[in-house]
Amino acid sequence: MARPTSPALTDAERVILEVLWKKKEASVREVTDELSKKKPVAYTTVLTMFKILDKKGLVSHRTEGRAFIYSAAISRSDARRQALENLLKQFFNGSSNVLAQHLISEHGIDPEELKALQEKVAAPPPAKGKKK
Repeated sequence: MARPTSPALTDAERVILEVLWKKKEASVREVTDELSKKKPVAYTTVLTMFKILDKKGLVSHRTEGRAFIYSAAISRSDARRQALENLLKQFFNGSSNVLAQHLISEHGIDPEELKALQEKVAAPPPAKGKKK
């Protein structure tokens, strides 16, 4: 029995999306070749991952001859936002405050970063619908 598809973006899915964000669009073969530069990966594995990404609505495709040419249907920024929301829900009870405190206590923050963060906190919130 196959395990259910995770609604969150997995590491393998993110790596494929990184290639698409860089190239704008690519075939399964092109992505396989790109990923294999770092570590050998099977064409069928990448094809399966594209099917999952397509099912999740994270990629779209067009046909070119017999090949599917894929492109990301989600921006890097939106992927980060979704990943952060999942992280907040899973480990920090939805609290960005608890996450920020954890990051500072576990990883520290240098004075320059702290100043930039304080300026961000003091700035008025962006208007609805506008993202920074």
